[in-house]
Amino acid sequence: MNQAPQSPLAGLKVLDLSRILAGPWASQLLGDLGADVVKVERPGAGDDTRNWGPPYLKDSAGEDTGEAAYYLCANRNKRSLALDISNPVGQAVLRRMAALSDVLIENFRVGTMARFGLDYTSLSRLNPRLVYCSITAFGQQGPEATAPGYDAMIQARGGLMSITGRADGEPGGGPQKVGVAIADLMTGMYAASAIQAALLARAHSGLGQYIDLALYDSQVAMLANQASNYLVGGVVPGRLGTAHPNIVPYQSFATADGHLMLAVGNDSQFERLLEVLGLVDLVGDSRYATNQARTARRGDLVGLLQRQFLSQDTAYWSQRLTQAQVPFGPINRLDQVFDDPQARYRSLAIDLPHAFSESVPSVANPIRFSRTPVSYRHGPPVLGQHSREVLVEWLGMDACDLDALAESGVI
Repeated sequence: MNQAPQSPLAGLKVLDLSRILAGPWASQLLGDLGADVVKVERPGAGDDTRNWGPPYLKDSAGEDTGEAAYYLCANRNKRSLALDISNPVGQAVLRRMAALSDVLIENFRVGTMARFGLDYTSLSRLNPRLVYCSITAFGQQGPEATAPGYDAMIQARGGLMSITGRADGEPGGGPQKVGVAIADLMTGMYAASAIQAALLARAHSGLGQYIDLALYDSQVAMLANQASNYLVGGVVPGRLGTAHPNIVPYQSFATADGHLMLAVGNDSQFERLLEVLGLVDLVGDSRYATNQARTARRGDLVGLLQRQFLSQDTAYWSQRLTQAQVPFGPINRLDQVFDDPQARYRSLAIDLPHAFSESVPSVANPIRFSRTPVSYRHGPPVLGQHSREVLVEWLGMDACDLDALAESGVI
């Protein structure tokens, strides 16, 4: 009898003491990859994002469950343990669990875990194999180390908002933040990558290690080509709306009834674009033949292309650009995204079980393995849903132990 294939991180034990988005995003990815993730939350309150609504998940009767959509997006494939780690008894429980864990993720203010005796130095004495990841706004050292921080302020301070939005002087000009908490999300991805690298290193050395990860550092690192443009060229980049600083034409264009996003990446694609737009007389024109030339004449070229795009509707241009294999995309609303045939074919929207509702919708993990698939074992847990189950399974506690913890408010 063939057994179901095992996920890549099956058997890995993860303690997730993080809240909001960066840490939970990392631990959700580890959970999707098969790890046993226990989300440790404050009794009676839990993760801050549980209340970041509306909207809230509705039960079968159509009533709000109190579980915010924000929380639901980052907490599947976890079990919730409500444990008061500010209480010495709760700290003792967590130490016992850390001694059995492979990974611990936390995003408390610098110094908080040390006050509880739950910092890396303390826990690594109990478990030298532990990979311990701390996520903070500005890192463990530096003049801002103890300062609080959230995604939007990090996008601003880390330079992203200075290159996002329309240029000053244009209608709607001014700095903009990205439409999702991209600094949090990228920090979560860096965390998941770093944790797995540390686990791989542990396989050779037998030792875990400490990971110090900052939203601020991650935001600056993800400036990518824009940071390199500045460091190499010495010119401070500005805002270009939807346009690309290094490639032309690579931006949105208005059509007769809407907009589309053009993404011309090489000279042959540009020639095909000119043919689609009826501008064949410009094919081979030295003013536009190379990307360097097009970038130097950005304003003239974009104006010329825009006039042509306004002559027909989006559906017309979509058909012509598709046939010519010129990269472009419609600017879809989210209802259009999830109704897109490609999204449907790839099953990007999934349903998971939930304690308060028949099911909860979620966005699928985009990773497709050929042999060790992503698995969906748990919907986002309600606060403390698995407290007793986890403590019995991990620590072998009996009913008397659990009742005593519950009566004292530790769980």
